[in-house]
Amino acid sequence: MPRSVNAVASRQRRKKVLKQTKGNFLSRSNVWTVAKNTWEKGLGYAYAHRRLKKRSFRSLWIARINAGARQHGMSYSELIGKLNSKGVALNRKALADLAMNDPVAFEAVVKSVK
Repeated sequence: MPRSVNAVASRQRRKKVLKQTKGNFLSRSNVWTVAKNTWEKGLGYAYAHRRLKKRSFRSLWIARINAGARQHGMSYSELIGKLNSKGVALNRKALADLAMNDPVAFEAVVKSVK
Protein backbone atom coordinates (compact mmCIF):
# COMPACT_ATOMS: atom_id res chain seq x y z
CA MET A 1 0.00 0.00 0.00
CA PRO A 2 1.44 3.42 -0.90
CA ARG A 3 2.33 5.92 1.77
CA SER A 4 -0.35 8.57 2.22
CA VAL A 5 0.71 12.13 2.99
CA ASN A 6 -1.58 15.10 3.06
CA ALA A 7 0.68 17.34 1.00
CA VAL A 8 -2.08 19.81 0.20
CA ALA A 9 -2.74 20.67 3.85
CA SER A 10 0.98 20.74 4.67
CA ARG A 11 1.68 23.17 1.85
CA GLN A 12 -1.26 25.38 2.85
CA ARG A 13 0.02 25.50 6.41
CA ARG A 14 3.50 26.49 5.24
CA LYS A 15 2.13 29.10 2.83
CA LYS A 16 0.09 30.65 5.65
CA VAL A 17 3.19 31.05 7.83
CA LEU A 18 5.31 32.35 4.93
CA LYS A 19 2.60 34.90 4.10
CA GLN A 20 2.66 36.15 7.70
CA THR A 21 6.47 36.52 7.68
CA LYS A 22 6.38 38.57 4.48
CA GLY A 23 8.53 41.67 4.88
CA ASN A 24 11.04 40.11 7.27
CA PHE A 25 14.75 40.43 6.53
CA LEU A 26 16.53 37.98 4.21
CA SER A 27 15.81 34.30 4.89
CA ARG A 28 13.45 35.10 7.75
CA SER A 29 10.73 35.61 5.17
CA ASN A 30 11.22 32.76 2.71
CA VAL A 31 13.21 29.84 4.23
CA TRP A 32 10.66 27.61 5.90
CA THR A 33 12.53 26.67 9.11
CA VAL A 34 13.84 30.19 9.73
CA ALA A 35 10.48 31.78 8.88
CA LYS A 36 8.66 29.39 11.21
CA ASN A 37 10.98 30.28 14.11
CA THR A 38 10.55 33.99 13.39
CA TRP A 39 6.78 33.60 13.20
CA GLU A 40 6.57 31.67 16.50
CA LYS A 41 8.76 34.19 18.29
CA GLY A 42 6.65 37.01 16.89
CA LEU A 43 3.50 35.40 18.25
CA GLY A 44 5.11 35.25 21.68
CA TYR A 45 6.05 38.92 21.52
CA ALA A 46 2.56 39.85 20.34
CA TYR A 47 0.99 38.00 23.28
CA ALA A 48 3.30 39.65 25.83
CA HIS A 49 2.99 43.13 24.38
CA ARG A 50 -0.80 43.06 24.37
CA ARG A 51 -0.42 43.00 28.15
CA LEU A 52 2.45 45.49 28.29
CA LYS A 53 0.44 47.95 26.19
CA LYS A 54 -2.05 48.34 29.04
CA ARG A 55 0.74 49.22 31.48
CA SER A 56 2.33 51.64 29.04
CA PHE A 57 -0.89 53.52 28.45
CA ARG A 58 -1.63 53.74 32.17
CA SER A 59 1.80 55.27 32.86
CA LEU A 60 1.29 57.71 29.96
CA TRP A 61 -2.08 58.77 31.40
CA ILE A 62 -0.53 59.25 34.84
CA ALA A 63 2.23 61.44 33.39
CA ARG A 64 -0.33 63.59 31.58
CA ILE A 65 -2.55 63.96 34.64
CA ASN A 66 0.48 64.85 36.78
CA ALA A 67 1.55 67.53 34.31
CA GLY A 68 -1.96 68.99 34.26
CA ALA A 69 -2.32 68.85 38.04
CA ARG A 70 1.00 70.59 38.65
CA GLN A 71 -0.15 73.53 36.52
CA HIS A 72 -2.84 74.02 39.16
CA GLY A 73 -0.55 73.61 42.18
CA MET A 74 -1.26 69.96 42.99
CA SER A 75 0.61 66.72 42.60
CA TYR A 76 -0.85 63.66 40.90
CA SER A 77 -1.22 61.73 44.15
CA GLU A 78 -2.97 64.64 45.87
CA LEU A 79 -5.40 65.00 42.98
CA ILE A 80 -6.24 61.30 42.80
CA GLY A 81 -6.61 61.07 46.60
CA LYS A 82 -9.00 64.03 46.68
CA LEU A 83 -10.97 62.74 43.69
CA ASN A 84 -11.45 59.40 45.44
CA SER A 85 -12.44 61.00 48.75
CA LYS A 86 -15.01 63.25 46.99
CA GLY A 87 -16.36 60.26 45.05
CA VAL A 88 -15.61 61.65 41.58
CA ALA A 89 -15.82 58.68 39.22
CA LEU A 90 -13.41 59.74 36.45
CA ASN A 91 -10.87 57.18 35.37
CA ARG A 92 -7.28 57.99 34.44
CA LYS A 93 -7.93 57.69 30.71
CA ALA A 94 -10.69 60.32 30.86
CA LEU A 95 -8.67 62.61 33.14
CA ALA A 96 -5.65 62.42 30.85
CA ASP A 97 -7.83 63.24 27.85
CA LEU A 98 -9.24 66.27 29.68
CA ALA A 99 -5.77 67.42 30.71
CA MET A 100 -4.51 67.21 27.11
CA ASN A 101 -7.47 68.32 25.03
CA ASP A 102 -9.73 70.36 27.33
CA PRO A 103 -7.69 72.27 29.94
CA VAL A 104 -10.72 74.34 30.99
CA ALA A 105 -12.70 71.23 31.94
CA PHE A 106 -9.66 69.75 33.68
CA GLU A 107 -9.26 72.97 35.67
CA ALA A 108 -12.92 72.69 36.70
CA VAL A 109 -12.31 69.14 37.94
CA VAL A 110 -9.27 70.27 39.93
CA LYS A 111 -11.15 73.24 41.45
CA SER A 112 -14.04 70.98 42.44
CA VAL A 113 -11.75 68.93 44.70
CA LYS A 114 -9.48 71.70 46.02
